[in-house]
Amino acid sequence: MTTTLRPTEPLQRTSDGTRSRHYAVCVNSRPVGTLHLATLPASGPTVARILDLRIDEPDRGRGRATVAALAAEEVARGWNCRRIDASVPADDAGLLRLAGALGYVERNRNMVKTLPDRPPALPEGSVGRRMTEAEYGPWLAKEKARYERTIAERGATEQEAREKSDRDHAALLPEGIGTPDVLISVLEHEGETVGTLWVAQRPDGAYIFDVEVAAEHRGRGHGRSLLLHAEADSIAAGATRIGLNVFADNTPALRLYESLGYEPTQYHLYKQLH
Repeated sequence: MTTTLRPTEPLQRTSDGTRSRHYAVCVNSRPVGTLHLATLPASGPTVARILDLRIDEPDRGRGRATVAALAAEEVARGWNCRRIDASVPADDAGLLRLAGALGYVERNRNMVKTLPDRPPALPEGSVGRRMTEAEYGPWLAKEKARYERTIAERGATEQEAREKSDRDHAALLPEGIGTPDVLISVLEHEGETVGTLWVAQRPDGAYIFDVEVAAEHRGRGHGRSLLLHAEADSIAAGATRIGLNVFADNTPALRLYESLGYEPTQYHLYKQLH
């Protein structure tokens, strides 16, 4: 039996150069599932993404998804993509095994923690406060530059990284430090600034966009203090859970989040196309 992808719509193109197409996964022309492949503005035209891959229950466990994913890679190469991405729920062990067998590796993961009823206390000598307008400009410049480096290290060109950073920060901080439901804080320890924190309050809970300890103050527990401050602020705002994203190669941060009770909800994977 032959498993193939059959387009179910014309190739969709937008003015910004991105593409999208839905396919039927077929076995000898019999539909057994669906696949949606696209490039997204946030990642640029050289990165394809499998937005959805489903195989009907009676045909699962027969390698249909494997062949469909490999066929999607060939389509992406035809679109001149250099990389293909996919996201997998943390509780889908079968899909995670499939992705690993196909050569996908983890780039980052989403993690979530249920917040306690009472806000945690900070260690003695540590206090959190709101960032001032004077501090915001230098912080934003540093934050954008660091974000650009992170994106470039994962395959984007410098221009793509800069454009993505500009778009993302403009969308997330449209009114700067005064953006509604956004709290940007500074952690002080014994009167000295040791770190910064960026938390947004969302309908489904709080989300930590950035937590940063100054290089000269690392290894002293201030990262944990910043996360406890994020919890306290979020509980005060009425949130019952808090989430964040961590890159797979940031082992110290991952271990810290795990020790505080954060659990993975989704893995974001990628594969370089040669």
